[in-house]
Amino acid sequence: MVRLYGIKNCDSVKKAIKFLKAKEIAYELIDFKSTPVDCNTITPWLQQVEMKTLFNTRGTTYRTLKLKELGLDEEQQLQWLCKENLLIKRPVLDLDGKITVAFNQDIYENLFS
Repeated sequence: MVRLYGIKNCDSVKKAIKFLKAKEIAYELIDFKSTPVDCNTITPWLQQVEMKTLFNTRGTTYRTLKLKELGLDEEQQLQWLCKENLLIKRPVLDLDGKITVAFNQDIYENLFS
């Protein structure tokens, strides 16, 4: 089964859900607000994607927490991702263990062709 991680009201997550529904692909949405994920989930993702891909430096949470001022290294970024899931770039798609971050129509088409 496809797992989609994100938050329901995120535009990118909505696009991914719309895509999956249009293709009649069964999926499970793991909403970071109601079901936070921990380091046991996030750390394996980083074996497939780079920290700069997963860590959202453009979002409201990053700015609100003033994390840019802290000059975080990758280990510190990981700790922040584990305790503040809204710093994770969305959506994270887990297709049988293969991780894709952010919604891109072409990439999704290739994954599900």
